[in-house]
Amino acid sequence: MILVTGATGNIGSALLQELQAFGAGPLRGLTRDIARAGFPDGVEAVAGDFAETASLKPALEGVRSLFLVSRMGSDAQIIEAAQRAGVEHVVLVSSIAVQTHPHLGPAGENLTVEQLLKGSGMTWTILRPTQFASNALWWAGAIRAHETVRVPYADIGLPTIHPADIALVARVALTESGHQERTYALTGPARVTARQQVGAIAAALERKVPFAEISRQEAHRQMAVFLGGEAADAVLDLTGGDVNDELLMVRDTVSQVTGAPARTFRQWASENATAFR
Repeated sequence: MILVTGATGNIGSALLQELQAFGAGPLRGLTRDIARAGFPDGVEAVAGDFAETASLKPALEGVRSLFLVSRMGSDAQIIEAAQRAGVEHVVLVSSIAVQTHPHLGPAGENLTVEQLLKGSGMTWTILRPTQFASNALWWAGAIRAHETVRVPYADIGLPTIHPADIALVARVALTESGHQERTYALTGPARVTARQQVGAIAAALERKVPFAEISRQEAHRQMAVFLGGEAADAVLDLTGGDVNDELLMVRDTVSQVTGAPARTFRQWASENATAFR
């Protein structure tokens, strides 16, 4: 039994499809709302909430392998519950910030989760992706309303990754040998600036999308409302304010692990154009 947590999210939903297509199974998807899950045929939907660790016990029953996204609840309790349930292998989604910006608070939290997993007695594979292509959905409301997309650091390009490529690497780690006790830094195939991302979305929509660069201070004021000041600073550092060669590096890990080339941001934009219409 493979349990996919975050099964309705960008990575989890793609992972369930990958696992089903590969013929892995049995498969179980964790969701807070079974009625709205919409899992592929043959996937068992189970209810559970990271905020209520006790609710995970039925979902973990009989599970051999677990896909886990970090910092969605009490990771220490979740990892302990998985160990007690007899889970043998965990594929954890962490963050590339652990190695590029270890001084930032979120990176330290992710490192703590990684260390908890490594000390649990279960085997592990750790995925450290860079910026998700799906982060562009932050602009969806403005684009749908034909408003100007306003971002800081408009021309600093990160090697943004398609969430489906994270899912594909996770599928390989869950179903094939040779990936235990391995840590994979994951990126897309090229650096893509925010300006280029909006251009790709505009091309997918076949219309112009107004775009403007704003200051860090203005961006911080907007982001702090939703994230808080410290988290807003961390996001701004990772998206342009404190970039370094390690963060900007394009890696071929996706193709090395999966045998398939990493997907481009333009492909993601084309696949998700309806979200911006």
